[in-house]
Order: sequence, then structure tokens, then C-alpha cells
Amino acid sequence: MSEFKGNTGTHPEFLHFRIRGASRYFLAAFSLLLCIGCNPITAVSPPAPHAVARTLNSMGSELQLTAWTADETTASAAFEAVFAEMQRLDDLMTTWREGSDIGRLNAAAGDHAVQISSEVRDVLETARQVSDWTGGKFDVTFGVLSGLWKFDYQNKDNTIPDRQVVRRRLPLINYRDLEIDERAGTAFLKRKGMNANLGGIGKGYAVDRAASILRRRGLHDFIVQFGGDMYVAGRRGDRPWKLGIRDPRGPAEQIFASMELSDSTFSTSGDYERFFIKDGRRYHHIIDPATGEPTQGCRSVTIVTDRAVIADGLSKGVFILGPEAGMALIEHLPGVQGVIVSAKNEVLISSGLKGRLTILQQPTDAP
Repeated sequence: MSEFKGNTGTHPEFLHFRIRGASRYFLAAFSLLLCIGCNPITAVSPPAPHAVARTLNSMGSELQLTAWTADETTASAAFEAVFAEMQRLDDLMTTWREGSDIGRLNAAAGDHAVQISSEVRDVLETARQVSDWTGGKFDVTFGVLSGLWKFDYQNKDNTIPDRQVVRRRLPLINYRDLEIDERAGTAFLKRKGMNANLGGIGKGYAVDRAASILRRRGLHDFIVQFGGDMYVAGRRGDRPWKLGIRDPRGPAEQIFASMELSDSTFSTSGDYERFFIKDGRRYHHIIDPATGEPTQGCRSVTIVTDRAVIADGLSKGVFILGPEAGMALIEHLPGVQGVIVSAKNEVLISSGLKGRLTILQQPTDAP
């Protein structure tokens, strides 16, 4: 399973994983003229709550923070604290630096256990739970394939890797061969050549951390959006946040469904952000660990639950399972809801979202 970056879009009526031009929400302060004796005094009301937004590039995606507040100073300080935490987490989880926790774990594969931070252990433990739920379709040890398929803008070349090379690496993908010792604070990849990669779940964990920081800093109404992973808290003024699901085959700004949401995560994985089409087939960045190739059953999967780290990993696992098995899993898991657009352009909606999700139009049908 491979996931490198989610997708975002906008819509004139709905918040769809990104808020651009947040100044449109600013409310004009008004002046009140008071007369005491003969001297006019102009009094300005306290600033009204409005959208305050900041962005940061981290973990290969854009992180956008938006708070609905009248206190810009508090919001700005909270945003800076989040940005510092994102950098710290990236330093722990990146595969691009040998000294990171994941870098050291991969370097010691088949040799010895390594000390890793509690944060990385938390992500790995959650990843193992999602792997169990999905029968191994979500698997952080997919990293042995990440250098073969090239979907990042830095290395994209629209080539299909040698399938014999892919097959030779498949035996090194097995999340059960990743041992985590909470008491010792270590992790161990049991076989030489194994490679862990948190690209399919790390941003979700970061979103949860960001939401926790914003709350501790006194913010209650906000959005954290990191690639395809989002957490919404509280309300936007007198109503819940309204979010949209992107049309997988439509223009980048087009959505096909919307819903109001508060104090929940909203995570979408799709085959439309990093891909190429060759001989009529779409090759994309969500890889089935059983075959080593992009899975073909879904176009997008959106998960709604209370923890972004769960939604992040589960959206990929459900995507790889396919629409029928994926929706069956969603219905089985307590507190989890979802929307799936299948490769046949069918829209599947979990029972808990029926009546809450508004279908605005049928998704565009295209290869």
C-alpha cells in the first residue's frame, strides 16, 4: 500500500479540504457614535469572529489551518506551535533522512531492534490495527516498492516497473514481521531488506496532534487540513462546517456530494492526484501489497470517524479492498462511516451517512 499525497479542491458554496481567500469571511467592524455632553466619542465594537488561516508545506503536502475566532493573536501563536510540531514529527517519520526513527528502523532491518519515539510507536501500533481490520491490504511495510513506482513530481516518468522485480520484493511486505516492544521502546523489522513507510498514515496522526494543540491553545472552532486528511472542530459561526467530496473524474474544483460536519475527521483517498494513463489503464499511487500494482476497484474512498490517524490508514485499506468488501468493513466498524466511488462510477454510502450526505450530482464517468 502506498500513499504519498491527498487531493484538495474548492467550491463556491462548500469547504472542500481547502479554504482559499479566507478574507471573504471577515466581518466589517462597525462604529457607534456616542454623545456625552457635547463631545462626540467614536467607540469601535470588539472584532467579530472570522476565519484566520495559515499554511505550511510539510511531509510532501500542504498543511492548512483555519480558525473561526475573533482573537487573531491567539490563533497565530497556536498555528506556530502546530507548525513546530509538524516539523518535529516529520523529522521522526521521514524516509528521506537516515537519522529519522523510520530511517534507522529500515537500516537495521533483519539485524537488530532500534529505539524509536513514543509517537512513531503510536503510529505503528495504529497501523497494525488497521492492517488487521483490512486483512493486510493496508501495510506500512510496502516501502520496498516505493522506489519502483514513480508518482512523485520529483521522479515521475510514466513507466511501469519490471513485474519480475516487483514480484521478487513482495515477500518482504508483511506487517506481522514488524515487531513493536512498548516496554523497551523499540521496533524491529525481522527480515533484511524490509522497509517501513508511514506515507499512508503519518499525516493523519499529524492532524490529530494539530487538533490537540489548537484545543489546548484555546481554539474550539477550526479546521486542520493536511493533503487529503481533515479534522473539523466546532462550528463556523452559527452553523457546522460544510464539506464536499471531490468528483474523482471531474475538474479539480468540482464536488459531487456535501455534508455538514463537526468534531470529526474527513479523509479521502483517490486515484486522481498522482497517476498516469498508459494503454488505456490508469496507474496510480495506491498499491495493493498482494500484487505490487495499483488497485483497480475504486476511484475514491472517504472515511468519516473521530480520529484522523484511523481515517487516513483506513481510507487506503478500504480503497484496496474494493467497494463491496470495503463497505462491508466500514459497516462492521463502530464509529466509522464512509462514501465510496467505485471503478464503475457507483456511489456507495454507509448506513450512518444516509440522510446526512447530500448528492449534488452523479460523479463524472471517465477512465
